[in-house]
Amino acid sequence: MNEKVRSYFRLKRKQKEIEQELAKLREDIIAYCAENAVTEMDIGGYAVKVIIQRRKEYDEGKLFEALPDLELWRLLSSPDNGKITNLVKLNVLSDERLNDTYTVKEVSYLQVERK
Repeated sequence: MNEKVRSYFRLKRKQKEIEQELAKLREDIIAYCAENAVTEMDIGGYAVKVIIQRRKEYDEGKLFEALPDLELWRLLSSPDNGKITNLVKLNVLSDERLNDTYTVKEVSYLQVERK
């Protein structure tokens, strides 16, 4: 068992190092694509694609003020993008009512595939 615990610890440490290296490489590749205004490119036999997604981040105070009644607030209990989106789709809430309650954050996803 001692060897298994030692291996587990060593692998977890290695995993952390690999994740840090991956994050740095991801950041560099996304920055390169942004600087060159490209979202797709072929490089050395690899297809690189950057997918930009826009997410709303709600301000809890502003959201509370914008909700028409406390019952809706109880349904949400805290800003949950999925729940809020569903309430808008069901026409329980309107986009206009929520207009100043969030900021839009862009999130970039990186896909690299071998050709």
